[in-house]
Order: sequence, then structure tokens, then C-alpha cells
Amino acid sequence: MSREKRVMNNIVRAASILLAILTFIPFAAGQVSAQEEIVCIRCHGGLPGRLGEPVKLWRDSIHAQNGIACNNCHGGDPKDTANAMSPARGFLGAPKEAAIPDFCGRCHVGVKKDYLRSAHGRALGEGGPTCVTCHSNHLVLKASLNIINEKNCGQCHGYERARAIKEAMQQTENMIVSTNDRIEGFKGEGVETDRLEKGLFSIRNRFHTMFHDVDVEKVKRESAQINGDLDRLAGELGKISDQRKKRKLAGATVAGGALLVALILYLLRKTYD
Repeated sequence: MSREKRVMNNIVRAASILLAILTFIPFAAGQVSAQEEIVCIRCHGGLPGRLGEPVKLWRDSIHAQNGIACNNCHGGDPKDTANAMSPARGFLGAPKEAAIPDFCGRCHVGVKKDYLRSAHGRALGEGGPTCVTCHSNHLVLKASLNIINEKNCGQCHGYERARAIKEAMQQTENMIVSTNDRIEGFKGEGVETDRLEKGLFSIRNRFHTMFHDVDVEKVKRESAQINGDLDRLAGELGKISDQRKKRKLAGATVAGGALLVALILYLLRKTYD
């Protein structure tokens, strides 16, 4: 290849990379600016104290990470300052304490159902905790076992029962993460994993329904049942692993045999020569 052609190829390659970068930057900026253009954020984002605090907290929330902004929860017109808090444009404002589960439950339907069935939900309106007691109202964190901690639970009662529930669920969560990693590994190698993924999805959903249960014995019992299902799934993954090892060994044996035959033929030829 001539020097001129190599230079031209390098220029084309560099231009392609630059074009990809320039295409991505406006897209990423658009994702950010779309939220920043919301009048609630634009106005309150620069205010001090309690007027600006909701926006500051929201910026670090799982809602912000997923493009959920003020108007998605509170309604109103996100592009018109005059109508941002207009009931005619669907503005709801902040819900009263007893209405918080319904407010959050517009999106989190299944979670609301689990909460209302729990002892916490049954105490709604009588001093019991609501969604924001544990999950916060603006600094909403990703739902995980980390939310079960002494600071959150200690607001209302001792931590002993909550600790027992968390310990029972922690092993299950670790097993779910490990199983998911193994499935993803096989999937990356081209193995058909649809049935395994659906099985794990169902197990994970059953696990998540326990997040609002405060019955220690029930959580331990159901965690043990789920662990059993995860063990069976792990057994299936083990079989796949064994089959793949056997195939690799068989392939290596065939390749080794072919090389041995080739070597023998080569030596025979050298002998006759």
C-alpha cells in the first residue's frame, strides 16, 4: 500500500471517529438540557435554602437518572412559568400524608400493593411510615436492601427485627446477583438463555414482593423457598457448564488427534525420504 493511500485511510478513520463523537455529544447534552429546561428546575435550582433544596436533592436521585422530573410527579406545565402550578394543567402539588401511597403508586403499582398489605401500610394514617419515610421524597434512592438500615428503621422502632429481615434477604439477593452474572456470561458466549432469564425474572419478582413485609418468620420462610428455586436454577447452569467443558475437551481431543496424525505422517515421510 502506498504512503498516500495509508495517509488517506487514517484520515477517513479519524473522521469517522470524530463524527461518532460529535453525534453523541448533542444527544447526551439534549438529555440533560431537556430536564434543565423545565421551569421548576430552572427557577428553583438557583434558589437558596428550602426553596432550592428539592432540586438539589432531586439531582442525585434515581428519578433524575431516569429522566423523571418535577412535573412527572407533581403535574403542571413544565414549559410555562405562568401555568407551572396551575390545577387546570394538572398540577397536584405535594400530597397529604395519607395520600402519599396513591401518589407514588401511580407509577409503582405493584409496590403500592405490597406496601398496603404490610403492617406499615395497615398503619397508614395512624402514625405509620409512608413511602417517603424510608425512600425520601426528592432524594429518591434506588430500591435495595441498603434502605433497610438502623437510621431509617430507627426513626420509629428498634432495628433488631429489621436486621433479621435484612440478613434473611441478603443471602437471597447475593444468589440472585450471582445467578444473573452466570446467565449473562453464557449469553455472551452465544448460549440460548431465554428460559433461564425468564425463570430468574420470576424469582426476582417474588423476592421483591418481600421488601415491604415486616413478618420475620414469613420472610425467612419465603427466602428459603426462593433460595431452593435459585439452587435448582444453579443446577441447570452447572449442567450447561459441564456440557460446554465436555465439548471443549472433545474439540481439543480431536484437534490434538489431528495434530498427532499429521506429525506421524510427517515423520513417515521424512523416514522414506
